[in-house]
Parts: sequence; C-alpha cells; structure tokens
Amino acid sequence: FVPTLDVVETYYTKNGVPIDEDPEFAYDNRYEVRQATSNEKWQIREGEYTARLHFDREPRFYASIGFDRGMWFGNGRTNVNDYNSLYYTPMRKGEACGIKQHFYSATGYFCKKLHDYRTIADKNNFTYEQVPFPAIRLADLYLLYAEALNETKQSPDDEVFEYIDKVRERAGLDGVEKAWTEHSKRPDKFRSKEGMREIIHRERLIELAMEGHAMWDLRRWKEAEEWYNRPVRGWNINKEEAEEFYKQVYLLQRVYSKKNYLWPIKDDEIRNNPKLIQNYGW
Repeated sequence: FVPTLDVVETYYTKNGVPIDEDPEFAYDNRYEVRQATSNEKWQIREGEYTARLHFDREPRFYASIGFDRGMWFGNGRTNVNDYNSLYYTPMRKGEACGIKQHFYSATGYFCKKLHDYRTIADKNNFTYEQVPFPAIRLADLYLLYAEALNETKQSPDDEVFEYIDKVRERAGLDGVEKAWTEHSKRPDKFRSKEGMREIIHRERLIELAMEGHAMWDLRRWKEAEEWYNRPVRGWNINKEEAEEFYKQVYLLQRVYSKKNYLWPIKDDEIRNNPKLIQNYGW
C-alpha cells in the first residue's frame, strides 16, 4: 500500500533507462523541489511544487505511484476536459492526503496501481469495483522467457530483446537496444549477458511492482541480502513545507541473512525423521 523510496527510484526515466544512467536526468539533484508547469500538468498538478524525482519519469511510474502533488485520475473525477475538477494528492502534514487523519502513508507514497479508477471513496459513501487479480500475466511470462533465453545463450541476441521489448512497447518505451544506445551512460550494457541480466531483473521489478513478485525474484536471484539489508526510506511526512518534507528519512532497518533464503524445517518433522538435516542457519 505504501511504496518505499527504493521502489520509486527503481522506475526508469522517460527515456526508458535507470535514473542514474540517464545523463538528461538530474540524478544528483533529484530530491530538490521544482515547480510543475503546463508541460507536466497531466502527471503533476500545474503550479505545484514537488521533488525533481517525480519529473520526467516513465509512464508506469505515473500509472503506479501516488506521490505528493501528483495527479490522480479516478475516484469519481474522470472528466479530462475539466482539468481543475481532477484530483491531485497533497501529502504534507495537515493536508488531505497527509498526516491529518487516521489513514496516511508512512513513506509519503501511495500505491496507485492496485486502485481501480472507478472506485469512489469520499466522506459520504464508498463504492468499489471488484477486479480479478491475475495469478499470472503475459508480461510475467515474456520476462521469464527473456530471462531464461539470456541465461542459456552465450550473449543476448534478437530473441532475448524481442520478449523484453514486447513489455516495454506496451509501457510506451523504446526497445532496450535503442534506449540504452541513445540515452544511457552505459550504451553497451545490453550487449553482455551480465548487463542484460541486470536490465531484465530491473524490468521485472518495475513491471510487476507491488504484485507480490519481488520477494520471490530477489530470493531466486540471490539479491535479497543486498535489497533487504537497506534501510526503508521515505519522506519526512511530519513536515508542512516542501523543502522540509522532501528530506529522506530512515523508517526501518531490516536485517536479512543467508538463512532467510530458506525456511526452517519444523522440529516435529526432524523428530519424525532423524535423517532430515535442518536448513542452513536454523
């Protein structure tokens, strides 16, 4: 329900590459405050101030992440011909979407992705649309296949690119080869198996974000120790002014060790079968 700053920073820039690889993206100044103009009005409320991190991002970012001063299509407001009637999300202390009532985001972000735009929640009523949650999506299969192809070939080829690019095309992005060649500080990254592996992993984290896949992917990639030993980061939601709100804070320090890749075998099972050996670390 509340994406972390790590999740937000995983999404690509508008050019379809990581924010720290795109020379057009002000990565070092991403936490500074900037005013939205008419050029960004459909993503960020025109005239409002928000972090540079929220500008010039890919379509999936705006479709999936609710952020301070971001536009929110739905909840009964769907007339795009009446811009001023559309919702946006003021999330600083005391504001409608911030610390003012019982429900607020601990990180300063909301998960827009899992909300159906036809659901309406206001002071007077709550009406919702039930939408079947897919157990598996075609994009998941394409990315799994691209990953398998990349791991079994000497180096990535057109067949690998074909299946990851199907997912990227649907998201409104150029293919991997074009995006990295034209917009990345690492233009040859996609040519090696290791570089393509990194690209595919990130594509899965973005495309399937908040759908229950990341936990399993990070474990099978053996990257969980890297990710889950990072502190959980968010914004300083107790502040009213933009300059103070947009200072990252550490909300929780998690601990993840090698033993967490496996679950413990129950003591009862080991007593029933003395030949069983307890999993590492337990």
